Amino acid sequence: MEIAIVKYNAGNIQSVLYALERIGATAVVTDDFELLRKADKVIFPGVGEASSAMRYLRERKLDQVLRDLQQPVLGICLGMQLMCAYSEENATECLGIFAEQVKSFHQQKNKLQAAEAADTLYKIPQIGWNTISSLKTPLFDTVSDNSYCYFVHGYYAALGEDTIATTDYLAPYSSALHKKNYYGVQFHPEKSARTGEQILRNFIEKI
Repeated sequence: MEIAIVKYNAGNIQSVLYALERIGATAVVTDDFELLRKADKVIFPGVGEASSAMRYLRERKLDQVLRDLQQPVLGICLGMQLMCAYSEENATECLGIFAEQVKSFHQQKNKLQAAEAADTLYKIPQIGWNTISSLKTPLFDTVSDNSYCYFVHGYYAALGEDTIATTDYLAPYSSALHKKNYYGVQFHPEKSARTGEQILRNFIEKI
């Protein structure tokens, strides 16, 4: 099986490679259009800022390549957010694969009446372990509801028609999305111990 990881200005590509190696899989890191198109599975990771990442993708025409892929695609963290319609992070028009919009945790925190309590309870970005629930699709086969995964993010995808997993931090939001051949997870499966390894294995073997 050929697995391709999208090469762009993302920060967690090496950790994804290591995670795949732990489950016995190998991948090529590439921005070559043909290699991406012919791969059996594509992983679109990302750590960083939405507008600069989208600018990088557009300048290299990778945005259209990503929209046109026919095989299973998994977006991770910023990768998932870039697959949404729009991000409040620097007012960024994204790939539009998922209908959901990406919102700021700061905006959500400002809506809380007990602002001082919110400062104590909810740090932004969210960094650390949180649960995923209401799990759907074979991406989560044998993964228990309310399993813990590792998150690092200051923006989140709203709940919507593409939501296949939910997490609560300041408000419920989409911790995973699915539409056609595209999947996305807000958490980092490569840093989420056995749960994350199972999700990566499911993507490779069952999607």
